[in-house]
Amino acid sequence: MSETPTILKKIIARKHEEVLERKTTTTLQQLEEKAAAQPAARGFVAAMERKLAAGEPAVIAEIKKASPSKGVIREDFDPVAIAQSYQQGGAACLSVLTDIDYFQGADEYLKQARAAVELPVIRKDFIVDPYQVTEARAIGADCILLIVAALAKQQLHDLNTQAQELGLDVLVEVHDRAELELALALPNKLVGINNRNLHTFDVSLNTTFDLLADIPSEKIVVTESGILVANDIAVMRERGVNAFLVGESFMRAEEPGEKLRKLFF
Repeated sequence: MSETPTILKKIIARKHEEVLERKTTTTLQQLEEKAAAQPAARGFVAAMERKLAAGEPAVIAEIKKASPSKGVIREDFDPVAIAQSYQQGGAACLSVLTDIDYFQGADEYLKQARAAVELPVIRKDFIVDPYQVTEARAIGADCILLIVAALAKQQLHDLNTQAQELGLDVLVEVHDRAELELALALPNKLVGINNRNLHTFDVSLNTTFDLLADIPSEKIVVTESGILVANDIAVMRERGVNAFLVGESFMRAEEPGEKLRKLFF
């Protein structure tokens, strides 16, 4: 955690405050009851595996209004229309930002998007507390993101175990070799490699390429950030990376699902 990037430290500090605030309005017991009342998760990993088995790229298409580095990315923001567009465009899964302060996201966006389609959905947020894992299930998420750079080793393990016990899939995100080692110690299928350096916000696809040789073949490598043009996808697929998390390039397009189809299919 000492090497946690500055922006991430700010987000995590705020996230701990937010969790305390949420606990005063909704108790953990109330969340547990909501989570227990949810229908079975849709199978995020399974949806990706179906695409890959068919020889197609597995695209996690992101619904994101804004980011700390770029500000507002999409003014005309309609989670339902975007989700439906992505489903028509051939997405395997959806990613919905729920962080309020830094990404202008909302739990409600996830609920709306998921209700509008049949695709599984990952809650894209900064999860640092067991409360948030239960909360993810309670709002209908099928998968959560755990960012190794944001968590201590035991936290990572405990939150991952809790998610699996709740029937959630988990995408574990790494940025370097040390984080990858921690991720590979977990019994997860998905390993996300974020090509964005969280210290500088520079993006390099070499981040994915540099770590590939260390990842067992049974894992699904999801490359994240910096996938902007067809050539980015081609070089990834040439090296055996066939799963992608893409947000910004879709969000800037008039019709996000058409952009997805044009880039990937």
